Amino acid sequence: MLSFFNDITFADKDLRWLFLLIPLLLGWYIWKNRTYNPELKVSTIGGFEGIKPSFRQYSRHALFALRLAAISLLILVLMRPQSRSSWKDVKTEGIDIVMSLDISGSMLAKDFKPDRLEAAKDVAQDFIDSRPNDRIGLVIFSGESFTQCPLTSDHAVIKNLFAGIHTGMVADGTAIGNGLATAVARVKDSKAKSKVVILLTDGVNNQGSVAPMTAAEIAKAFNVRVYTIGVGTMGKALSPIAMYPNGQYEYGYVDVNIDEKSLTEIAGLTGGKYFRATDNRKLKDIYKEIDRLEKTIFEEKNFTNKAEWFLPFAIAAVVLLLLEFILRNTVFRSIL
Repeated sequence: MLSFFNDITFADKDLRWLFLLIPLLLGWYIWKNRTYNPELKVSTIGGFEGIKPSFRQYSRHALFALRLAAISLLILVLMRPQSRSSWKDVKTEGIDIVMSLDISGSMLAKDFKPDRLEAAKDVAQDFIDSRPNDRIGLVIFSGESFTQCPLTSDHAVIKNLFAGIHTGMVADGTAIGNGLATAVARVKDSKAKSKVVILLTDGVNNQGSVAPMTAAEIAKAFNVRVYTIGVGTMGKALSPIAMYPNGQYEYGYVDVNIDEKSLTEIAGLTGGKYFRATDNRKLKDIYKEIDRLEKTIFEEKNFTNKAEWFLPFAIAAVVLLLLEFILRNTVFRSIL
């Protein structure tokens, strides 16, 4: 019982002075019982001689004790008992992940629904939702690369940024090496034991100042594991072949060329894995497999908010008052 009260505090401590009512009520009750002398006229009291007060007569004081206990509990309710605020060490599992996304014009190909880029964005956002304890960052690339969002645990922010990604944000092309190198730069200084880059592209490196394998060597040096995803159906796909002045694209069937050899070598060098996504369902399955990565345990401080604990005291008070009412009108019922 003492440990229970050590775990709580009271929001309105000044109301503790209401407990002074308890001894005042007790004094009033004692005085009342000593001065209260009911009269009953009888011809003789001879028949009452030698009769001792019964247990029922003494136990009638329990009614007042129940009422005092109920009043005490109601005072506690008014004082608003709460659990104590506290900081405690908690362990959370998670890893640091940077997603590097190709946004070149070929990502508008229609072999995914509605196209490769939108499918990649949708699945990536579902992946983010599935990993609430991870810090996640976002890099985009085509002919150039830049960081769209550094590592963050605020997943609402990164999902909003995902929604705004579109082709044409940077010069067109496919700079896989730059996209990987920028992602590695964002995660290399992380304190997490597990650092991951997920690189998604649908083409062959044809631009950029960093060769893909050079970027892979940098990733390996910083213990960054790279998972590569090649996006595109086998054979031909309906893809943009020209853009009109009004911003609309002309589509035609073109060969799907993905540098699977380089992507496989990048993944193998860094301890990751290469995947080929040929449709929306396969892309979802790939992210589910990546989701099964081992997790790193982070220790962090967690603040525990106060919780109101008045309800148990209020229920106990009501139970005592109800018991007092029942006893007064049954076992201790009086005609006076």
